[in-house]
Amino acid sequence: MADIDDRMAFLLEADRLKSVIRATRLVDGSRAENSAEHSWHLTLFAMVLAPHAPEGVRIDRVVRMLILHDLVEIDAGDAPIFGKTDAQAEAELAAADRIFALLPKPQAAEFRALWDEFEAAETPDAIFAKALDRFQPPNLNLANGGGSWSDYDVTEAQVRTRVGPGIARGAPDLWSWLSPRIARFFAA
Repeated sequence: MADIDDRMAFLLEADRLKSVIRATRLVDGSRAENSAEHSWHLTLFAMVLAPHAPEGVRIDRVVRMLILHDLVEIDAGDAPIFGKTDAQAEAELAAADRIFALLPKPQAAEFRALWDEFEAAETPDAIFAKALDRFQPPNLNLANGGGSWSDYDVTEAQVRTRVGPGIARGAPDLWSWLSPRIARFFAA
């Protein structure tokens, strides 16, 4: 039964992700999304956009990475992509140590390995997962009239520099689709 206690401690701690507010607004622009919503939405992106994943990508692993990738924000908070710092990365590592350690050791090691793999973005699964993490916010911003781009006075060049390479690397079809939409938005 201690095993269930540990798993429940982790699950209840994970609920705190619902309170981490992100910079990106919902499609309707009514409010900012929270990190739990973002993680759920990314898993749906992975499932729906799976046909555009490079050959060899295992969507089941991508989904697992995406559902775990932002749990560290419970301690570290969310840092908008246009403002992420080295201090944020250090805080996220410490958070990963604490949060995944709540689980029984074998599961803690498994989840931490998936999180580390996502962060390193060196395997096909992680590269695609990272691409989706970069792909979702611009689409929300485009749908809600600029959203966090307007809030942070972001330029087209900044968008292309910060999200373009990661999307193009892991999901070239998605970048080919998104790039002209970004251009049209900033030209308007």
